Order: sequence, then C-alpha cells, then structure tokens
Amino acid sequence: MLDIAQVILPVFLVLAAGYIVAWTRLITTDGFDQIMTFAQKIAVPCLLFQGISKLDLGQNFELNLLSAFYLGAVVAFVLGILGARLGFGRSWEDSVAIGFCCLFSNTLMLGLPISERAFGTESLAPNFMIISLHAPVCYAIGVTVMEMMRQNGSGAGAVALGIVRSMARNAMVLGIIAGFSVNLTGLPVPGVVNDAVGWMARSAIPVALFALGGVLLRYRPEGDLRVILMVCGISLLIHPAIVWGMGRWLGLNAEQFRAAIITSAVAPGINAYLFADMYGRARRVAASSVLISTALAMFTVWGWLVALG
Repeated sequence: MLDIAQVILPVFLVLAAGYIVAWTRLITTDGFDQIMTFAQKIAVPCLLFQGISKLDLGQNFELNLLSAFYLGAVVAFVLGILGARLGFGRSWEDSVAIGFCCLFSNTLMLGLPISERAFGTESLAPNFMIISLHAPVCYAIGVTVMEMMRQNGSGAGAVALGIVRSMARNAMVLGIIAGFSVNLTGLPVPGVVNDAVGWMARSAIPVALFALGGVLLRYRPEGDLRVILMVCGISLLIHPAIVWGMGRWLGLNAEQFRAAIITSAVAPGINAYLFADMYGRARRVAASSVLISTALAMFTVWGWLVALG
C-alpha cells in the first residue's frame, strides 16, 4: 500500500497545486484555459511523437497480450457509452466522452510504475508493448465513434470526412501520425529538433495535471456523482475483470498476464479529460473521474495485486 501511495500521491500533489492556485486566483480561469491549451496542442503531441517515433515496432507486438488488453478496453468503452446514455440519459456525444474515460487507462503514469515496484524492472516488456499502442489505438477509437455520433444521419462519406477533418485539426492525433511516419520511414530528426521536442515532451504530464487541477475548481462533481462512480466502477473493476478472463482464455504467460491486469486496473489518465475538453463534452465528469478514480485506485489496485499473488 505504501509503494502504491508513493506512486499516486505525487499526482494528487500536482493536481492540488493547480486547484489551490485557481482557488486563490493566482492564475485566472482564462490563464488555466491557456495552460490546458498548451498541454493539449503542444506538449502532449510532442510526448506522443517522441515516444512513437522511437519505438521498435517489430519488438512491440504480441497479439494475444494486445487482444486481451484492448478487447477489454473496447468492452469498457461500450459499457461506459451505454451506461451514460441508457442509465443516465446523457446525449450520445456526452456518452462517448464518458465512455472514453472508461477506455483510456493511465497506463504510463500509474500502470508502469506500479508494475515496476511490484514485479521489478525486468518484467516491464509487456507493459511497454501495451503502452506503445495505447494513445493511437484509443484516440482512433474515440475520434471515430465521436464523429459518427456528431454526423448522425449523414452518409458514410460525411462520417468519413468528419473523421478526417477532426483528425486533421487534432494536434494529438497529428503527433501520433507524425511519430509513426518518422518511425516507419526512418526519416532522421535533427538533433536540435529532437532536443526541443524532448523539452516539450517532458513538460506534458506535469503541465496537464497542473492545468487539470485548476480546471477541477470549475467542474465540480455536483449532479454528476453517480455517472462518475459508474466510470470508476468500469475502469477499476470491470475492465480488469474482463482482461483477467481474456488473459486466461488466451493463455498469457505470467509476465504478460500481470502487465495486462495492472495496466487495465488503473484509473483513467489525463487524456480522458483532454478528449472531453477537445470536444467540449462531459468535462465535469471526465475531470472528476480522473481525480476520484485515482484516489480509489490506491485501494482497488492493491486488491488486484493481492489477487495476482
């Protein structure tokens, strides 16, 4: 429990710093909007570009492991959408943003360090395999379904055009595409450019968390608590339970099975809010879900670790 707390508490401290700064008005609401814009349109795309451009794609593909994790994630996404729509009467676009919270686990900031502390550095290869595809797969799913809902009633051509337009305007998707382009073509990146991108990338997570803390003051969970608790339940309990069953059925080895369970059992990541903010949908649910589920994960992840033995 102490090790998990040491991993999770720094996330809370950065969130709390943003919240306190917003509450004391040291930075205005408009200021936090600008900080979030920097994170969403510059820093996070740089992080995605740098990570994907340097991946060894030939070494980062294990079909059974990826199937267990991502099929579980897709089921969680669908459950989140249907729960929000049918259970709470949210609009379809709100429901997709809420479903994205159930889809996008915090595999990097929580899953990776928890696995490292629990099972050792030498066991992390399956974690990196999952993380390498996490952002591109989740964003591809989320953007596609959101555009289908936004273009409701239009033909397939209009839906496809909406998806292309959304991706063309989405800095994070462009960062992913650029990263894969460099990776697959072997196009050299000048050292000075790589250094500049690296500086931006290193700022992405703390800046986004700090901005989210400031945003939380505005998007309190008033009236949305039941939806938020649904997101927490799907993210922390149902998603890893599905992955557990899939992993056993697909015969994952011990390292792969542990990596799949821990990366699916952690709270939604900052990208859950960034996706909601990008479309202007369910921001309060997304922001509060990140905060509350991260706190609850301290206890639920401990339970999954006990179950893993």
